[in-house]
Amino acid sequence: MFDVDISMDLVRVTEAAAIESSKYMGRGDKMAADQAAVDGMEKAFKFMPVRGTVVIGEGELDEAPMLYIGQKLGVGKEYMPEMDIAVDPLDGTILIAKGLPNAVAVIAMGPKGSLLHAPDMYMKKIVVGPQAKGAIDINKSPKENIISVAKALRKDVSELTVIVQERERHDFIIDAAREVGARVKLFGEGDVAAALACGFEDTGIDILMGIGGAPEGVIAAAAIKCMGGEMQAQLVPHSQAEIDRCQKMGINDVDKVLGIDDLVRSDDVFFAATAITECDLLKGIVFSKDEWATTHSVIMRSKTGTIRFVEAKHDLNKSKLVIE
Repeated sequence: MFDVDISMDLVRVTEAAAIESSKYMGRGDKMAADQAAVDGMEKAFKFMPVRGTVVIGEGELDEAPMLYIGQKLGVGKEYMPEMDIAVDPLDGTILIAKGLPNAVAVIAMGPKGSLLHAPDMYMKKIVVGPQAKGAIDINKSPKENIISVAKALRKDVSELTVIVQERERHDFIIDAAREVGARVKLFGEGDVAAALACGFEDTGIDILMGIGGAPEGVIAAAAIKCMGGEMQAQLVPHSQAEIDRCQKMGINDVDKVLGIDDLVRSDDVFFAATAITECDLLKGIVFSKDEWATTHSVIMRSKTGTIRFVEAKHDLNKSKLVIE
């Protein structure tokens, strides 16, 4: 625990990543968009009053020039708090390249040792908001979970919306949801934005199920913890090399069902997201004449339960966060 509230400092980091990346919206170059997001985030971190270490980033040192696992970020003064940092400068690289919805810049941060060091591999996930906390069990079938969540929310199953990534591996979830009469919303990329939507009633999204990225799972877990929701997860290694990597990162039991407190081991974590393109929860970036940009973000802190929605207007000619 620490007394410093870095919420607004944190959102400046996601704003910077989102603004830089959004310049490539619809241009068909996902690599350039991702690099721009990384550059923007890295520059913004120079103003962050922490001693941070990236535990989930763009890759290892030899794979990523910036925001790599183990990289030190922040101002770094001795009196500043030591923090674990999990970043995804651009969740939805294909989305931004095509100009599609649900591309976001996201970050989670907590005290040193608080975030699971998840390797870059697949993770099975099930996510609900606070009203359905206690109603999910990752070991049960999709039908059982859907029915249980509907009861917890006091909804008819036909009123429940399940969000699922559109992949062949999830056909059985989609089939099960339709069989019991639930609504299904499919998405292509960006499972952090999809998980985030489960925590807010006005999105109309009630439950996320499926297999996606493990690093994104930890970032999403920080948001769900801030909102008081529930998430269960399980790593899905596809090779002995991935099992070995888990063990190298301190995860000895790769089959363990991970609860929210396994993924995020502190009651004082922060989460921030800035939409790049339109999302269920947030509006995308809008550029206007005379070099102005409008961003929409959400920032949360689990210790206080505070959730802030921030609309910011940026004069790009003056902003210190803009890459020249």
